[in-house]
Amino acid sequence: MADNRMKFLEHIAELRKRLMVSALAVAVGFSGSLFFSVPLLRVLIKPAGNLHLVFLSPMEPFLVKVKVAFFAGMALALPVILYEILAFAAPGMKKKEKRLIFPIIVSMIILFVGGVAFGYRFIMPISTAWLLAQAGEIMKASVSASSYVTYAGWFLLGFGISFETPLFVLLMVRLGVISPQKLRSSWRYALLIILLISAVITPDWSPITMAVMAGPMLIFYILSCFLAGLVAPKPQTETA
Repeated sequence: MADNRMKFLEHIAELRKRLMVSALAVAVGFSGSLFFSVPLLRVLIKPAGNLHLVFLSPMEPFLVKVKVAFFAGMALALPVILYEILAFAAPGMKKKEKRLIFPIIVSMIILFVGGVAFGYRFIMPISTAWLLAQAGEIMKASVSASSYVTYAGWFLLGFGISFETPLFVLLMVRLGVISPQKLRSSWRYALLIILLISAVITPDWSPITMAVMAGPMLIFYILSCFLAGLVAPKPQTETA
């Protein structure tokens, strides 16, 4: 009983250490991004077209810069955060699985950047235009800079995270949590989950926006089904 308690406390201490390192990485990324908050804001507003942002309080311009730096800091700290997550799980991995930590981190970063780029280039202009068009001729657009940065930041982060889907699925297969056969037979549930994620991540409920968002995730799921057999653990043969 005492040994179990000691192990539990050690796990808590290790988790606390990993969280502190991750928080420090975000803080460093935030501090560096704060100096480039204005150029980053110009990049962030491009998908909105000719939208003119306004501020509603004396503090808002400063808070907008802080928000921009926060989202940029989160993105810059991603490699460190991913490493800390995998390093925390490493003691429970086999030696061969530990060798995959670096390739997994590189793959996750590539998928995240790809998701952000895809959302920024293709989805965000459509979504923003659709949302603003709901005003019709009755309302005139006067968007707060703070609300726009919040909208755009979470939107792009959501797309980046959603593109991690295939790697997450393949990791579950590799660890034996789900078999390739179960993965293929559960396509109805997977489709439902994909549609729910699309509805949550996209800021509007436009069927067009949701379909464009769900499309790549569905393609990733189908690709994961084909690749699952390659990464699934081989059954151990009994020796006499």
